Amino acid sequence: MSNDPRETAREAEAKAALERVKRDSETLLGSSMGRAAQHFSGADAPEGDKIELWGRRIGRSLSLLGVVVLAWWLGHQLKIW
Repeated sequence: MSNDPRETAREAEAKAALERVKRDSETLLGSSMGRAAQHFSGADAPEGDKIELWGRRIGRSLSLLGVVVLAWWLGHQLKIW
């Protein structure tokens, strides 16, 4: 490995290009499902706080259930199903 600044810049540019390709090649469904899984698992809860983690998981699961029930009710009222 040389200490040439041009080589370092080229290496950084190549890594950035590979990151862009990786980010842009993800499918819409795959990246959305990954973010949803992370959201519903409570990954953003503070480290080591199990009550906060389970509170977020339960709250988010109940909100998803509420959205499904309200969608079903709306479909029933509009006689879609």
